[in-house]
Amino acid sequence: MEIVLVEPEIPHNTGCAARLAAATGLPLHLIEPLGFSLADRYLKRAGLDYWPMVDLVVHPDLEAAKAVLGEGSPRPFSERLWLFTARGGSSLFETEFAPDDVLVFGRESSGLPARLLADHAERRVYIPIRAGVRSLNLANTVCLAVYTAMVRAGLELPRNDGTYEPHPDRDRDVRPADVARGGPDAR
Repeated sequence: MEIVLVEPEIPHNTGCAARLAAATGLPLHLIEPLGFSLADRYLKRAGLDYWPMVDLVVHPDLEAAKAVLGEGSPRPFSERLWLFTARGGSSLFETEFAPDDVLVFGRESSGLPARLLADHAERRVYIPIRAGVRSLNLANTVCLAVYTAMVRAGLELPRNDGTYEPHPDRDRDVRPADVARGGPDAR
């Protein structure tokens, strides 16, 4: 299972998604343009000292990401794709997920590109919310969606007995740009 943020704008939300990726062991893909630099101190702060544990991949655009994400699975990419949107589709809690699915989330101000949603209308997923509420915060949506998808796909959740063992690189000043693979902002 993989997490994809398309053109994220707010460093705190991306940092929270990175912390989630570290906690679950899932890769995090960012699609450029980003609304911040990977050297941003707020992004680093939101991810705390977990950046060495994040498998972070930056893609210059959606097409480049599709090419990379389409590899490594016997299932076609279009069957692994789940597009999270506040506008229609099937409920997160009624969607069947598979271990190699790709969970895609849009930018905070405008969501996913209309063309992507139109091309994969049957792959849209929403989280039920009350009338009058436009949408949930991106970081909250990603967290809820990832754990729900992992459980529904039958993936083993990380084992945690309540203890904390610091990562060996905890005291290094690791920034997102230090661990990112891919796009020009990752260098």
